[in-house]
Order: sequence, then structure tokens, then C-alpha cells
Amino acid sequence: MSTAPAFVPPPLSSRQQMGVPMTVAFVVGTMIGSGIFLLPVTLAPLGWNAIIGWGISGLGAIAIAFALARLTSRGSGGIQAYVERSFGATTAYLVTWALWCSNAAASAALGIATASAVAWMAPSIGSGVPFIAIAVGSVVLLQAVNAMGARASGGMAVVTTAIKILPLLAVLVAAASRGAEGSLQPLAAAPLTMAGIGSAVALTLFALTGFENGTAPVDKVRNPARTLPIAIFGGTSFVALLYLFSSYAVLSLLPAAVVERSSAPFADAVGFMWGNGAAVGVAVAVAIAAFGALNAMILATGELGYSLALRGDFPRLFARTHGANTPIIAQVLGSGFAILLILANASRTTANLFSFVILLSTASVLLLYLVGALAAWKENPSSAARSVIVVALGFIAFAFWGAGAEADLWSLVLLAIGYALRLLMHRLNSPVSSPAVEAAPAAPRGPAA
Repeated sequence: MSTAPAFVPPPLSSRQQMGVPMTVAFVVGTMIGSGIFLLPVTLAPLGWNAIIGWGISGLGAIAIAFALARLTSRGSGGIQAYVERSFGATTAYLVTWALWCSNAAASAALGIATASAVAWMAPSIGSGVPFIAIAVGSVVLLQAVNAMGARASGGMAVVTTAIKILPLLAVLVAAASRGAEGSLQPLAAAPLTMAGIGSAVALTLFALTGFENGTAPVDKVRNPARTLPIAIFGGTSFVALLYLFSSYAVLSLLPAAVVERSSAPFADAVGFMWGNGAAVGVAVAVAIAAFGALNAMILATGELGYSLALRGDFPRLFARTHGANTPIIAQVLGSGFAILLILANASRTTANLFSFVILLSTASVLLLYLVGALAAWKENPSSAARSVIVVALGFIAFAFWGAGAEADLWSLVLLAIGYALRLLMHRLNSPVSSPAVEAAPAAPRGPAA
């Protein structure tokens, strides 16, 4: 294999990196997209099964976040470096490849979710060219923001996260007010059953994903050994509790039958308390929630592509950076793929393809959870840490079961495709030397790794 000189990005100053507030906003902003704002519709018929399901999903997500946070506590380099340290280059590549595919598909879904939220306020653009233009335009606009550097994206994350939390807090205030009056609605009279709780866990689980993207940035976080564990574990714990209580608030403010028929349950719940103006405000916040999550997803996807290119797993072109080590070309690769998926969703003949890719990407992120938890187990021999990791592993096994056999099998196909791509890339590329690569793994790299 050739060992030609490679592009080596200069180290970033602390002023060019994201600190604790931006990194926490990045993690929380990635988790809170549009899904949570529609979940009460499907959870309402489950009654107390839904609340118990939220509790179980929240504990599972927190346990997984704990495992990933333990990986990041040893420094920087991104998820590929963390996994490579424990299991070698090939496993690290496959995990990063799966997460890259998952994020690119999720970016498309968030672009569509942004357009859908806008269409709720302006039904005239609910389909056709205007709808697609908003979805694609959101990706293009946020790609431009991310091209300005991690701190620009981080600043956007702080603002959008602050706004998107407002509807969740608003229903809590409304429920507390109604509770003080003793006029909360009873939850649906569904019997507590294992099947009902299992359905609730399956529905709520993927609303809690996204925290894994805190592991994606390569040398873009200030003092990562301290900042990343705070952001990943703390951010996930905050969102899990916020989801649990805000979902209960919505289900207790409106009759179950009303929630089931609602197209915007959070807006309807707030509007029931404070009028149509408040409902419109919530709808705007929901649109910003999807928009903000898309911003964070573009940053993470670009960083994953950059990490892959640094090791020669993607074409060397995507390892090039500009300004504050911003991998603009790698960002454009992910954004371009997302736009193609959005356009595919616009056609009836390709909409099924889009749905399939989203399902596949959802199952793929579980691969990262599994390998990340096993790596954390390997690196943390203490019984206290391993007891939490055992919980994470049990929950991951349940999540694989909940995703379904078809999605799980196709995720293996995705890995096979990725492995073939890696073999091809390593025939064409020589590994790229950079501070991020040199500092993290000691495992061998190359086609034989």
C-alpha cells in the first residue's frame, strides 16, 4: 500500500472548539427532533403502559449513554478512535459506517419533518414542490451554517435547543396548573400488561436516540475527557426525564380520544389551556425542533465521514478541511445523500425505498450501542460501572428484538456492503496521518486489520 504524504490538519485552539454549553446543546438538540411531539398520538391508547414504557426506555437510554460516556472519558478522536482502541480498525470502521448511514438517512427524515411542521401552519404548502423545497432548503441552509465551523453549528444548537424545549416545559406548567385544580384527565383505561408495556417501550425507544452523536466530533470539543461525559450522560438523563413527564402531561391534559385524533398533540394541549396563539407558538417550536436536530445531524455526519476518510476508509478527498478544521466536503457528502433521499420520498415509486432506508438506519444505530457498550465493559473493570453496562446490554438486546428480524438482517447486509467498500478504498487510498488518528488507537490499520 502506498504511504504518500497526507494532509495533516493543524490543531484547533480552545476558542475554535465547542465547550460544555455547546456540546450539551448539541447532544440534547440531536435527541429532541420532531418524533416526541407526535408520540402521544400512538401512546394514548396504552394508558399507564405508556408511562411505564417511557420509564424503561429512559433507564435503558441512560445506561447506554453511561457506557458511551465512559468511552469518551479518555480523550478525543471520535467514535471510530474509541472503538478502534478496544476492538481494532475493522470493527471501528463498521460501527462508524453504520452510524454514518443512519445519520444521513435521519437527516433526510428531519428535513421532511421540518417541512411537515411548517405545512401544519400553512396547509397550502403541504405537498408538491413547495414542500420539497422547504425540506431541501433546510438541508442546504444548515449545510452553509456547518461549513462555517463547529462553533457556528454549536451556536445554532444552543439557540434552537432553548426554543425546542419550550413546548415540553409548557405542557408541564399546564399540567401542574390543572393538577392544582384537581382537573387532570385520567389516562386511557388500558389494562397493564407485558405486551402493552413492550409496545410502549418499542414506540418510545427511538425517540431517545441521538445522544450517540456526541461521540462523533473529531477534536472539535474542548477538554473532551470532561466535556463529552457531561454532555452525553447528563444530556441523555435530562431528555429522558423531560420526555417522561411531558408525555404524561399531554396525556393528562386532553382526553385519550382527543389525543388519538390529534395531528399536533402538544399544540392542542397548550392551546386548550392558553388559546390558539399559544398553540401556534408550539407549532413554530416544533418546526424549530426538527430544524435544530437537522443542524446537529449534519455536523455529526460530516465528522463521521471525516473520520472515515482520515483512515483511508472513505476517499481521501473527504479528509480535507477548511478554516477551523471544518470537513466541508465530508459534510456535503452526507447532506447530498440526505437530499437524494428527500427527493426519493417525493415520488410514489421511490417512497417505499425511503421508508426502508429509515428503518434500516434505525436498526443500524443499535450496532453502535452494542459495540460501544462492549468496549466500555472491556475498559472499565469496576463492578459498579459494569453493573450499569449490563443493564445497557440487556436493553440493547431488547431493542434488537423490537426492531424486527427484517431490519436486523438488513443491517447485516449494510455491514457487508460497508466492508466491501472499505476493501476497495484501501486499495485506492493510503491511510491518512493526523493528530486525531495518531492520538487515539494503537490498533493496526489497513486492509489486513
